[in-house]
Amino acid sequence: MDSPEEVESYSSAAAEQHLEAIDDTFVEHLLRLLPQQNPSAADPIRALDVGCGPAQIPVKILGRVAKIRFVALDRFPNMLACARRNAARAGVLERLTLVRADAQLLPFPDHAFSVVICNSVLHHAREPVELLREIFRVASPAAAILVRDLRRPSRMFLSWHLWRHGRRYSGPMRRLFNASVRASYTAGELAEMLSKVAANQARVFRLGGAHLSIERAASGPAHVRLGLDQTPLG
Repeated sequence: MDSPEEVESYSSAAAEQHLEAIDDTFVEHLLRLLPQQNPSAADPIRALDVGCGPAQIPVKILGRVAKIRFVALDRFPNMLACARRNAARAGVLERLTLVRADAQLLPFPDHAFSVVICNSVLHHAREPVELLREIFRVASPAAAILVRDLRRPSRMFLSWHLWRHGRRYSGPMRRLFNASVRASYTAGELAEMLSKVAANQARVFRLGGAHLSIERAASGPAHVRLGLDQTPLG
């Protein structure tokens, strides 16, 4: 997804109310998983967004959490250029580092980050288990982790699901949504992937009707506060 037309389509659609609300839901959910902030702490929270796209989510978090610094990684230069513009427009560029790299070969040492996020990237990965391994490798043992992706329903409900959750999209975004849902995973498939990774207490959750997540609170699973739209699986 790196042609100017695709980037513009994605970025423009992401500014619409529906996708804006989806991003806001991710941000609010992540804030419940973050470590308790110590106002006197000198060091900022080091956070990583794997497959950042236009970086709307890191930009929103930077605007909400003062003591956090984000590395936003994507393999597409046009997406990173769009991310830079978004961060500059929001006045948070000085706290955002943009990196071009492959998400399955993260150029960071083990345990480098205390927050790692990844939104709607897993279904694009050539080797999704390797992507998850890399995410947990670069996360510190106590890191907050939130990996969210689309949920693929059973064949019986696929057509209804695509209409119900894709009806607000049109044109290229509607086609992209339909293809992404078909390429995504069921809760059972996601749990099977997670079982192959040294995930240290992370669990699979269902988030509303359209999404699944793999997540872990910074201080451990006992401190994850379930929202009304969140159901633990397994």
